[in-house]
Parts: sequence; structure tokens; C-alpha cells
Amino acid sequence: MPKMKSRRAIAARIRVTASGKVKIKKANLRHILTKKSQKNKRNARKAGYLTSTDAKNMLEAAPYAKKYN
Repeated sequence: MPKMKSRRAIAARIRVTASGKVKIKKANLRHILTKKSQKNKRNARKAGYLTSTDAKNMLEAAPYAKKYN
């Protein structure tokens, strides 16, 4: 049986923590930053974690996602 293929776009954007949570980078920090509040930009720098339902879908799409980083 051949290996499963990962969706590379998803695999590049997620990391799995040691406890099994799916870690992502938050959005809205790329351009047009002058009209965004300082609080919004500061909170976007922190890591985001997916809900269990979303995490399940992402891990199905990327079965070989990198662990512990």
C-alpha cells in the first residue's frame, strides 16, 4: 500500500505540540498595519491553537505533520 500524501499547504502552516494541540500563526499581521490597533497587532504575534474539531480536520489532511515544535 502506498504512503498517504500530506496537503503541503496545511503541513507548512501547522505544528503539533507535545500535548497534541495544533499550533498556528495568527492572521492580520502582513500589510496595512497602520489602521490596525496596537493591541490587535500585539495579540496577533502570539501563537494560536485550533479547536479540537478543526485540529482533527487539519491532522487528517497532514498525517505526517511535524511534532514537538
